[in-house]
Amino acid sequence: MKILHVLDSVNRGGAETLVLDVCRNAAAFDMEVMVAAGDGPLLTEFAACGRPFFHLKRRLPFDPLHALELRRIIRSNGIDVVHTHQAVDALHSLAASAGLSVPVVLSHHGIVPDAKNRLATKFILPRVAHNIVVAETILRQYDELYGIRFGANTSVIYNGVDTSRLSPEGGDPRAELGIAQETPLIGMIGNFYPERRKDQLTVCRALPQVLEKLPDVKCLFIGGVEPGAEAKFEECRRFCDDNGLGGSVYFLGRRSDVPDLLSALDIFVFSSFQEGLPIALNEAMLAGVPTIVSDIPSLIEASASGKYSLVFPVGDAAALADGVLRLLNDPAMRSDLADKAHQFAAANFTIEAHLTKLAELYMSLRDN
Repeated sequence: MKILHVLDSVNRGGAETLVLDVCRNAAAFDMEVMVAAGDGPLLTEFAACGRPFFHLKRRLPFDPLHALELRRIIRSNGIDVVHTHQAVDALHSLAASAGLSVPVVLSHHGIVPDAKNRLATKFILPRVAHNIVVAETILRQYDELYGIRFGANTSVIYNGVDTSRLSPEGGDPRAELGIAQETPLIGMIGNFYPERRKDQLTVCRALPQVLEKLPDVKCLFIGGVEPGAEAKFEECRRFCDDNGLGGSVYFLGRRSDVPDLLSALDIFVFSSFQEGLPIALNEAMLAGVPTIVSDIPSLIEASASGKYSLVFPVGDAAALADGVLRLLNDPAMRSDLADKAHQFAAANFTIEAHLTKLAELYMSLRDN
């Protein structure tokens, strides 16, 4: 079965990372995967994964030439299913596949849609062959926040992580940064976005309380600054400078050595306002790093109602600081939490579990 994944860009984000993992593992599930996508820092990795890659560039909100090029790819490669990851990609793919009897699937990753994308999503939902949501909570959130209701053509399929790429590659981020091996190290992986999504500022605001009790603690922020998020990034940096945290906080930007970074951490912090089912959290759990997360519905779901992560009220810096101190002061608790979270994630959030569900869905669509 031939599957074409369509991405507007190949930035270092959860959806793009997921598609890369799919490309590397789909053959074992009798799927031949191809990718059509725009620019981004992951171009080299997509080119190296060994799957056909079609480099496209959308020039207009709705670009007829883009849709025609997608149609040419679908027809010339005998595509059976087109799998998209944003409403704009689904819109172009529906136009491209008109009259071809090729189903279009749209995954909803929990990204907060702006007004334009809300309209596009409402238009697209009943018109694609199937909608995939990556967490149960997205169904309720879209309804409550945006008035977007999913129909019967909807399934919940959790994101999956290729555990083979989580093995450390021999790098030593602590040595690179001059951080001693015995120094407590916490970190968060997530881009700075202009939308109200990630909440790095609450982590910054928790640090003075943490450092008052444990002055040696260091904190890493790993992730790029998306266009429009520059002010959010500067607010975090300014808070750290104004509160004398400069020697304890490292803003590392985008990194490709995530396994080495995870292996260096004592605690993974995931502070968010809005999420789907974040790949970064799944990776931390599968890498055996104890986690502390905001109490938003999707992260409660990802941690099995808080059984496998410490949970703090969203935006509550004091509660986050208390949780971090509790974990840092109790190595046995950290180890127990990490072990249980790893077992849970291995059963639910691996690429094998994800591809099993996808293969079942694709077959049902093709048979219909």
